[in-house]
Amino acid sequence: MMRVGVLASGSGSNFSALVGALNQPASAARVEVLICNVPGAKVLQRAAEAGVEAVLLDHRSMPSREQYDEAVAQALIDRRIELVCLAGYMRLVSPAFLRRFPGKVINIHPALLPAFPGLHGVRQALESGVRVAGCTVHFVDEGTDTGPIIAQAAVPVLPADDEASLAARIQKEEHRLYPAVVRALARGAVTLEGRKVRLEEPL
Repeated sequence: MMRVGVLASGSGSNFSALVGALNQPASAARVEVLICNVPGAKVLQRAAEAGVEAVLLDHRSMPSREQYDEAVAQALIDRRIELVCLAGYMRLVSPAFLRRFPGKVINIHPALLPAFPGLHGVRQALESGVRVAGCTVHFVDEGTDTGPIIAQAAVPVLPADDEASLAARIQKEEHRLYPAVVRALARGAVTLEGRKVRLEEPL
């Protein structure tokens, strides 16, 4: 069984989706710990309700990003975490952190990368006038949403959409796609070759 750690900063809907899908009998992966950098974030409550260990590491308590990331990495290593999932984690992880977990850090982004990286992907999509939006699960590298793409799900943009309505439909796909990717990784069905990702099974 693959031991999964989740890093999150906000409401935690993707955290809950991962826990709900993965923390089941005979699952190939299991969420073992949540690490949150924001005191009072709703995701901490979600973890308590789900019976998942939650670790609060306030980034403001550390003098540098590198020292903060070292504390996060050590917390994950202490719990023998094999895959790190970013889920609404509002911080860029440092190169030193990525070196501690080579090829083992993934993220979900509410846009069809490489279009609309960074903050407000849904808003960017609406403002650009695209007809199709969606979400992307990707490996994390040192750039902003530039890592190799593992899987994507498309969502049509409707004429009456505003940011909230489109985001809600994209989020439904996120909650399906993210756990599916983690399960595939746990089964060894995902291979990274340079910047190309090969999937050995449908998601």
